[in-house]
Amino acid sequence: MAGSVNRDNLWQRVAIATPYLWLLLFFLIPFIIILKISLADPVIAQPPFTPTFDEQGALSISLDNFRFLLTDDLYAITYLRSVVIAGIATLLCLALGFPMAYGISRAREQTRGLLLLLIVLPFWISFLLRVYAWMGLMNNHGVINNTLLWLGVIDAPIQMMYTDIAVFVGLVYSYLPFMVLPLYATLERMDLDLVEAAQDLGATRTRAFWDVTWPLSRPGVVAGCMLVFIPAMGEYVIPYLLGGPESLLIGRVLFDEFFVNRDWPLASAVAVVLLLLLVVPIVILQRNQARDAEAAT
Repeated sequence: MAGSVNRDNLWQRVAIATPYLWLLLFFLIPFIIILKISLADPVIAQPPFTPTFDEQGALSISLDNFRFLLTDDLYAITYLRSVVIAGIATLLCLALGFPMAYGISRAREQTRGLLLLLIVLPFWISFLLRVYAWMGLMNNHGVINNTLLWLGVIDAPIQMMYTDIAVFVGLVYSYLPFMVLPLYATLERMDLDLVEAAQDLGATRTRAFWDVTWPLSRPGVVAGCMLVFIPAMGEYVIPYLLGGPESLLIGRVLFDEFFVNRDWPLASAVAVVLLLLLVVPIVILQRNQARDAEAAT
């Protein structure tokens, strides 16, 4: 009996330690490496940055890269533009994804599987091919413009490519499933008797939605927004292919600093600041959620 209890405790510890080990190997250690590079100076060598310790063994670090980020307006504008575009794309995904998730959760059980399959079906195709498909749809001689010209709706092609509209279309199309799935998981578990009770007490459908459905769906809303906003913030392929060279977002800046300018320390500093911009709000949000959970209990 004691041996069985010890084995259960061992497996429990392994199950708890596995995600922490994963975070250590694939998040903390790479972050430490990037942070170390961000505190170095660029050199024409391999690797293209100065070592952490000099020949005498003394610590050699520099904060010049972070000072440069604070003094150059280009990076501040790029960070702000990335936050705005990612935020708007997240709100658009929420506006489209919530009705879809709500409809799927209220559909018959026989059709839910099919509807969910349609949501995840785009993942069966390469992400790059899907973006290229939108290029074929939205260019001046693409399907959309040719159809509108044939119908006589327009007299000349509409410039859709290399605009913010094209970037938003690509982001929403690519990340909409990340919003729908957590929302569906939350709405599907919701007790419908609560909505019926609110309506029996005199609440309209709109009032019942805002007083019952929306508060209960907040965990799914938060999870979906995080799953959309975080990758959209650092997106490179969609702004580069659909937004063109003028669509300067932080993912494009990172790529240029690493592979065009070969300034690894500055690129690492950009990545560290980007990570802090994403991690700090998540930590604050989790703490607030924990406080709300404790207050509810």
